[in-house]
Amino acid sequence: MNFNMSVSENIIQLKREIPDTVTLVAVSKTKAVPEIMEAYNTGHRIFGENKIQEMEAKWKEMPKDVEWHMIGHVQRNKVKYMAPFVSLIHAVDSLKLLKEINKQARKNNRVINCLIQIKIAEEESKFGLSEAAAREILASEAFQSMEHVNVLGVMGMATFTENEAQLVKEFQKLKAFFDTYKNKYGFTEISMGMSGDYAVAIAQGSTMIRVGSAIFGKRNYS
Repeated sequence: MNFNMSVSENIIQLKREIPDTVTLVAVSKTKAVPEIMEAYNTGHRIFGENKIQEMEAKWKEMPKDVEWHMIGHVQRNKVKYMAPFVSLIHAVDSLKLLKEINKQARKNNRVINCLIQIKIAEEESKFGLSEAAAREILASEAFQSMEHVNVLGVMGMATFTENEAQLVKEFQKLKAFFDTYKNKYGFTEISMGMSGDYAVAIAQGSTMIRVGSAIFGKRNYS
């Protein structure tokens, strides 16, 4: 892809390139509303943020048919700010967090969709549950009794590397976990793949990719 194009051209091009079976989450973190609206005006409606209060501010300002995905690490004390509107929380990495999401969803009379984050990368900095810990949560009575969360599947972040064999190995690990528990828990989504590795992730069975810089250009952290 040629990423020197405009935001709208980038997103149109990317959607032509990926299969219809794959959901594109346009990662709009650090981007201003006018830039996000450029993507919105192409007909795109699914945006991902990694800071709850930044997402809440954009939700208030933008059209209400946007689906907001929380893709970053979630602090439990901030769940209440997104509970009224968030469409999908990608990075659920503890039973305590699930309990808080369930509690805040109940207060808002909603069922909130979530993904369990599995640690597939070798990098220490990445969050996520071991497969054993994820199995334990899914099998727990506490989880089984939650009426206000709906776990749609799993999410993972691969190692930041250009070594395709390593990416394939890590994505296959997540896909294997997904396949093992798909029928038991009704999983439909496997969120893996970002700007640098989404093609590899799709080839390994991803149903949802999180793409930021390939749409919006480099991040603005100033």
